[in-house]
Amino acid sequence: MTQTIPARWYFDLVSPFAYLHFKRFAELHPALDVELVPVLFAGLLKHWDNKGPAEIVPKRLHTYRSCVWSASQHGIPFRLPPRHPFNPLHALRLLVGLGSPRTAVDAAFDFVFGEGRDVAGEWPLFCARLDVGAAEAATLIADPAVKKQLMDNTAHAAAQGVFGVPTLVVRGENFWGSDTIAWCNAFVDQPRMFEAGEMKRAAEIGIGAARKEAG
Repeated sequence: MTQTIPARWYFDLVSPFAYLHFKRFAELHPALDVELVPVLFAGLLKHWDNKGPAEIVPKRLHTYRSCVWSASQHGIPFRLPPRHPFNPLHALRLLVGLGSPRTAVDAAFDFVFGEGRDVAGEWPLFCARLDVGAAEAATLIADPAVKKQLMDNTAHAAAQGVFGVPTLVVRGENFWGSDTIAWCNAFVDQPRMFEAGEMKRAAEIGIGAARKEAG
């Protein structure tokens, strides 16, 4: 009997890469028991003093084209929303308030990147897709406990070294990006992967030069 291995998947609804990763979950190692954890990507960027791909003009276009290509290669329906990046705060709070069930996360991602819809501009319809009425949604996203949970999720992710989304954490190791499925699966079967050879040496490489701040 295969032993179940707990894993945490950190995601933000604003990330097209998280959508592409989520749509390929069937390829993940069958031993993984994945918990879906919403976080604020903007909070992670602030913590690590980093910029998101959409904040660098040429990288933004490259990112969108890359996602279109990747989706086509894996047979995943993909359509960018009319505005991106958008503010995902209310949508993330709603998912947290619902307990982040896979059905709701799937419906949310399908709305944004499967159909290319506008969460803010079509909020009532977005809520309906998640089987939530407008009044219930308003209550959930205003709940102080829900707000705190999203903040705690983000802080906990950062404390674990998570710097971007999507990130799958398995046995304390972070697998960032939609293209790490095969690597993560290999790690499940080879839990000592990082303890020898060049994988071990990678953690021992020193910094030879560092950028200096202008001024």
